[in-house]
Amino acid sequence: MSAEKNIVLGVTGSIAAYKAAELASQLTQQGCEVHVVLTADALRFITAVSFKVLSRHPVITDLYNDDEGWKPAHIKLADEADLLLIAPATANTIAKLALGLANDALGCVALALNAKARILIAPAMNGKMWLHPATQENVAKLKSRGVEFIGPEEGLLSCGYEGLGRLWPVEKVAARALELLR
Repeated sequence: MSAEKNIVLGVTGSIAAYKAAELASQLTQQGCEVHVVLTADALRFITAVSFKVLSRHPVITDLYNDDEGWKPAHIKLADEADLLLIAPATANTIAKLALGLANDALGCVALALNAKARILIAPAMNGKMWLHPATQENVAKLKSRGVEFIGPEEGLLSCGYEGLGRLWPVEKVAARALELLR
């Protein structure tokens, strides 16, 4: 994989956020440039330092992060992205994307994304939240815009329930991301 492939990895506030660190590591090892955007809720589960070390790039944690250049960081990332990968994606983030809300750096990247970039979303949430009609409507709306979803899978959930809602295995998410970049 060419190092010219730029992935913006959006990480949202799910207990599965720790798995995104392994995802960043795998994609970086495959030669991708991984630029991480953490939502405020993601920071309650994992730190930016982990992603900075694994991706070898600064991590965006809010819309007003200092940037070395004149262009806002979220616009620069959106301009250069080949793929926006959101893993894990919460029901809240999926809803915000479906509505076109841009109240954080991740939402702004998604709205400003260049025309060549693809979007891949790997959901992780409670099974009832995933199956709720509002979430399914939001997923359908995003799919109609060309967004691809991978997962979720069935299994034991962090809330103690068994069912659909687990983050798809990291190696499969990474493999699909690499396929979309080819």
